[in-house]
Amino acid sequence: MLEVKHLVKRYGPIAAVNDVSFKIEKGEVLGFLGPNGAGKTTTMRMVTGFLPPTSGTALIGGHDIQKDPVPAKRLLGYLPESAPAYESMLVRNFLQFIAEVRGMRGAKAKSAVEAAIAKCRLEDVANRAIGHLSKGYRGRVGFAQAIIHDPPILVMDEPTDGLDPNQKHTVREMIKDMASEKAIIVSTHILEEVDAVCTRAIIINRGQIVANGTPDELKAMSPTGELTDVFRMLTLDKEEATLSGEAA
Repeated sequence: MLEVKHLVKRYGPIAAVNDVSFKIEKGEVLGFLGPNGAGKTTTMRMVTGFLPPTSGTALIGGHDIQKDPVPAKRLLGYLPESAPAYESMLVRNFLQFIAEVRGMRGAKAKSAVEAAIAKCRLEDVANRAIGHLSKGYRGRVGFAQAIIHDPPILVMDEPTDGLDPNQKHTVREMIKDMASEKAIIVSTHILEEVDAVCTRAIIINRGQIVANGTPDELKAMSPTGELTDVFRMLTLDKEEATLSGEAA
């Protein structure tokens, strides 16, 4: 459903993303992991067409995001990190606006709004201003706008970052509820996300993929069987490892 092909993003001599390629199919939840500054958000922005790559591209349902962006973006739902929203708007009115931006009108738009409210557990706050909501509820509003057109592919950048344990649980359950019907990418640096929702995970470091496999395959890379140890092994350089007491 989604194929990333040799994505590169350079800022002068610095390669923020360096030859990243992967595929994801329907029914998969792919965890896109890495430390801060590894290139996760830059990759997500290129995949969704919000940032032009230096080279490479992404195919969304067979449509090239660079050459054929409109049909490609119709198939995408995108939840960016710290998703923007009009704080003075009521939740239901904001989602109505998003539905109309997506080309829906009348009964179709109303049905899409109510379905998104139900899926994202927003019934209790649907008639409240977004600016008066907690961070957890604002995150759910962002989730709702991403799925309002029922896209087959979802790209979510740090969807649980900064949420309390109860809020994280709710967002993860929302992802699980729709996982079988979609291809989902969850960009995160929270390792517990992998066990909670992911069928496969990629670890990126310094703009390059350093591991790609199921959670069990990644854990098998460490004698301890702990994903935390695998993550540190693959993302700490020798100097950092020495300072943290992990190098011989």
